[in-house]
Amino acid sequence: MKHYSFFLFSSLVLLWLLAPLGATERVNPPDASSSSPKPATVNDLYPGLTTGTLTYASASDLPKGILLRSPKLVVRSKELSEEIAKAPEQMQPELKKNALFQLEQIATFKLLLIEAKTAAKKADKDISKETEQQIIQNYLSTVAKTVDVNDVEIRDFYNSNTQMLGGASLAQIGPQIKQYLLQQKQQDVVNEHIRTTGRRMHIEISASWLKAKAATARDNPVDKARASSKPSLVDFGSVGCIPCDMMAPILDTLKKKYEGKVNVLFVHVKEKPILTGRYGVQTIPVQVFFDKSGKEVFRHVGFFAQEEIEKRLSQMGVK
Repeated sequence: MKHYSFFLFSSLVLLWLLAPLGATERVNPPDASSSSPKPATVNDLYPGLTTGTLTYASASDLPKGILLRSPKLVVRSKELSEEIAKAPEQMQPELKKNALFQLEQIATFKLLLIEAKTAAKKADKDISKETEQQIIQNYLSTVAKTVDVNDVEIRDFYNSNTQMLGGASLAQIGPQIKQYLLQQKQQDVVNEHIRTTGRRMHIEISASWLKAKAATARDNPVDKARASSKPSLVDFGSVGCIPCDMMAPILDTLKKKYEGKVNVLFVHVKEKPILTGRYGVQTIPVQVFFDKSGKEVFRHVGFFAQEEIEKRLSQMGVK
């Protein structure tokens, strides 16, 4: 198994986004006394389009040139274009196609920084000598400290992954499994904290811009499969990763066995880093199951035996 990192922004090809993004800009918050209907969120309009900071952002009519705003932050189209231009030239076409994801990365960094500084101030903690990245990392580490791993979880993981553990006993490999599971659970807590940012802060995104970029963001094999009205199994992995390579013949068998009934896809994370990041994949292999409506219903990390996959498909109504 390969764990990319603890931090959400760890996709190696997107590290350039962690460079300082400039000072935040204060804008006037929306009038709380307004009686107008509550705007739809990104998730309301485009379910599953993102699982990050913009999930619960409100789609609103914003002034020209403004893509996103919150009481303490505004992101303009010029800033987004400048950030994309900093990327390697060969990546820029894909980044422009996935501009919504890029906007989310910028907003996530800045909004987390605001939260982290606020938390440090409340705790009377001196962060004057820390970089912005360190401030955020320390804040998220605190968020993640709420989880632990018990012996049952360790044993269950061991029993489900014996084929990829090289014959090692539970006593031998238990500590490593515990550390791996702990990192995974911490990542899940961090991801959920980030996903619900829009519930803690009021975030608005340009409705017209969102509509245009949602269309281009969905122009990929995974989203097309989800829109096919058939269940889908997507395996995110790589070549040379032992459990990933073990999954390859299973996926081939399933593809033939369930042809016309289930979409079975493999996504090479190194070839599709932005798509991988969009789906929140930090560890490979990971298998993501979508029902016929395109909704994610289950996610499994690590090697997944064919028998277990077919049990899950059966639970989804696949025969």
